[in-house]
Amino acid sequence: MIALLGDDRGHRSHQELNALRAQLAELGVETEWVPTDSGFDIATYDGVWLVPGSPYADDAAVFEALTVVRERGIPFLGVCGGMQYAVLEWTRNVLGSVGTHAESEGAGDDNVVAALACSLYGEERLVTPIAGTRFAGWQLEPFAGMHFCNYAPTADAVAGLEKAGVVVGATADDAGAEVLEFPGHPFYVTSMFQPHIGALAGAPVHPLVRVFVESVRRSAR
Repeated sequence: MIALLGDDRGHRSHQELNALRAQLAELGVETEWVPTDSGFDIATYDGVWLVPGSPYADDAAVFEALTVVRERGIPFLGVCGGMQYAVLEWTRNVLGSVGTHAESEGAGDDNVVAALACSLYGEERLVTPIAGTRFAGWQLEPFAGMHFCNYAPTADAVAGLEKAGVVVGATADDAGAEVLEFPGHPFYVTSMFQPHIGALAGAPVHPLVRVFVESVRRSAR
């Protein structure tokens, strides 16, 4: 069972996620919305997808879940807000640095997630995989990725993560790091672009989602 950790607010992104759930069900993949304020036990799930839609109803519960996922090797996919919060948790608990989010804690010198110079809310950008990365092995060619983001990890934050072994798997204009691959974990990958967009129109399941699902299946076995 894959937890869609987040708060279904009926946004376009969440409607697309619900359409993707139907596609995944046809492939025999079970998913469940897990509201962030529901008192959940994330360790009971085979995989976790931290979905877009931050700030979450219970940010503290999200950060707690991220620590469990990281420490226990539970396959993890973080998208948009999920990417931002994963970077924050890693910065604070792995790198041991102060890190804040400009959206919820205000703009400051210690922001590791800050407002984008150019909003990508409802915007497509050409996402270019970086040769030699895991992501490039899953998605060879550049593609149009849809975004609903106003915030992203800063360039300095990404540089600090790279020094600790995190790999930038793809980039795009105005977005910087589009994909981050975290080390020391069976599957811990985040993206700025939203790979589920297109499900409402019947688009095929994105390779990133397929590989995540495969990782969850291996872990469950």
